[in-house]
Amino acid sequence: MMNLRMRKRIAAGLATACLAGGAVFSAYASGPAERYDPGDNPIYRKGWIDFNKNGRKDVYEDPKADLDDRIEDLLSQMTLEEKTCQLVTLYGYKRVLQDSLPTPGWKDQLWKDGLGAIDEHLNGFVQWGGPLLDCDLVWPASRHAWAINETQRFFVEETRLGIPVDMTNEGIRGVEAYRATNFPSQLGMGHTWNRELLRKTGYIVGREARLLGYTNIYAPVLDVGRDQRWGRYEEVFGESPYLVAELGVAMASGMQTDYQIASTAKHFAAYSNNKGAREGMSRVDPQMPPREVENIHLMPFREVIRRAGILGVMSSYNDYDGVPIQGSRYWLTERLRDEMGFRGYVVSDSGSVEYLHNKHHTAVNQLDAVRQSIEAGLNVRCNFWHPETYVMPLRQLLREGLITEELLDSRVRDVLRVKFLVGLFDRPYQTDLAAADREVDGPQHNEVALQASRESIVLLKNENRTLPLDAGRIRRIAVLGPNADARGFALGHYGPLAVEVTSVLDGLKKNLGSRCEIVYEKGCELVDAAWPLSEIFREEMTPEEKAGIQRAAEAASESDVAVVVLGGSSRTCGENCSRSSLDLPGRQEELLRAVEATGKPTVLVLINGRPNSVNWADAHVDAIVEAWYPGAHGGQAVYEVLFGEYNPGGKLTVTFPRHVGQIPFNFPYKPAANTDGGLTPGPDGNQTRINGALYDFGYGLSYTTFEYADLRIEPQTIRQDEPFTVSFDVTNTGERDGDEVVQLYIGDEQSS
Repeated sequence: MMNLRMRKRIAAGLATACLAGGAVFSAYASGPAERYDPGDNPIYRKGWIDFNKNGRKDVYEDPKADLDDRIEDLLSQMTLEEKTCQLVTLYGYKRVLQDSLPTPGWKDQLWKDGLGAIDEHLNGFVQWGGPLLDCDLVWPASRHAWAINETQRFFVEETRLGIPVDMTNEGIRGVEAYRATNFPSQLGMGHTWNRELLRKTGYIVGREARLLGYTNIYAPVLDVGRDQRWGRYEEVFGESPYLVAELGVAMASGMQTDYQIASTAKHFAAYSNNKGAREGMSRVDPQMPPREVENIHLMPFREVIRRAGILGVMSSYNDYDGVPIQGSRYWLTERLRDEMGFRGYVVSDSGSVEYLHNKHHTAVNQLDAVRQSIEAGLNVRCNFWHPETYVMPLRQLLREGLITEELLDSRVRDVLRVKFLVGLFDRPYQTDLAAADREVDGPQHNEVALQASRESIVLLKNENRTLPLDAGRIRRIAVLGPNADARGFALGHYGPLAVEVTSVLDGLKKNLGSRCEIVYEKGCELVDAAWPLSEIFREEMTPEEKAGIQRAAEAASESDVAVVVLGGSSRTCGENCSRSSLDLPGRQEELLRAVEATGKPTVLVLINGRPNSVNWADAHVDAIVEAWYPGAHGGQAVYEVLFGEYNPGGKLTVTFPRHVGQIPFNFPYKPAANTDGGLTPGPDGNQTRINGALYDFGYGLSYTTFEYADLRIEPQTIRQDEPFTVSFDVTNTGERDGDEVVQLYIGDEQSS
């Protein structure tokens, strides 16, 4: 099957300084300057930079010279030490690097000969679950850009050839920085089905990254969702390879507008269908036939490489058919470069090189793992280890003749090409500091983020037109549940870390004001004390749990309507957070049942990173709104949907199984692949399993109705490889403006 779509709105009738001792360069001025000036160093000439400090314009220093000529000229001047340093990443301040700014000691470090990349430098993230970086260089944006410039200045001015470093960072829902424009999770963005919105989002991510000083962002994620238990389901656009490809092309194209940055897509290849959804130290071991790998998992990479020309690909740490991707020339060279035409550089996912030895056991030691990786096609090793742990074995391999300098040159050439393309040899610094303060997390970008939050929301149920709510008829509204006042869904790794987040409760209070009374009760924690063991050993609720649910039920009984906000968080979903159940975790369903039993209209709002099997809710509550992780503006968008200021038009890009035992259960699928058994339950029946999805791929309701008519196909007879046009009329037949995702599904009458 292939699904095509379009979306159209149709009208109806910090305080602590972190300077390391003895900074090499001048201190930051008392107030942020409008523009960055590296000073009066004579290497900065009119229209070019004398990177190698020899007093003349070499070919690689000439902005007007041919790209390949510049690369070859620079490569010819590099020593083995300088070449090997281009093939490694150094994690930034407080990760591996111990200095926030360059110090005299850097002249004695490995990177005196340069570096390929510095990753996540001064982005505010330190460690999973830990506090943010307490440092006055992370914000405001102009100060952050100045600090990145000063770090870059070491490599330009203090290394022999002045090769700039690629400043890399994460950015799947906005740039990972102390502050930046905060978008919904990539799963939420997928539910917009909106190419143009993804292009705008990508542009903003790239623009803000470059304004902050970064030149390469690890996004988009091109993994295709197949197993709803998987922890990283929140990071996929959806289950359809076509949809993932289309949105991936849009986002990557926006990111790389005018080569403002490099887009590094991840994770290549066959990464997102782990055996049993296992992660962490699992080898992953996906159980997929080659045809599924080709048609489902590789298709988005082929399209994004061909149409968006991405400059980066992250190699994954899984194996396929017993062969680790990281050590496979077949995957990283023959398929990625020779067949797909990739021309950028490959960076390893953190730990994937080392996993060849300590997880997959296909390398006898670290030296062998390094050899396998560079021979396979890896350009830059990324890990939370000192870069010497890769560079020194690499140099040993060269000394012992186990790899050739010709191979080394090939890998370095790819890295240099990306650095030239993003302008690092022409504009190594972000000089417009005023623009950084004006645009990063600025009002115009946040308008786009709010629209993304709106379009990501899917209306799953609306019995008897419970929604939209009428504020004029509500005296009191009960806002209940562990996610009602949650904000963490918009924060954390891989995106902005410290922006102001509007919770659902915030959004209702801000917009309803004094028009009606709002009462809030948490009701229960997101998970209980024994979770996840409580999913297989259900125990009686504690007195405290019973009391919390009772307070919530009482609040509902004394109100005109109850909005119950449930779902997940980083505790239940995310990297290394796969589940063995799809039910609402903890005591959430008990809370929902108690509220519904009051007889008051009950609206369930889900904030989560994967589909949940909300069977009881679908059968009993009045309305269900799926908001995914809706970003910093999520509470505002949810309010607008609940009270009819925005008509939800999102459609599902994933399948909601009724039970975890139905997995694998996803779209697309072969004819009859999702057909179930008997249909008659009970002692005398023939049904032995739960049939059908709770909600199918492509499903989603609206506050209005649409009529499709006059389907036309031209030409009537379609020959192989011949283009054709499908057209039809879509009319809004309801009373509200509406947003419709038009979906066309095509299937072979006879399978080949």
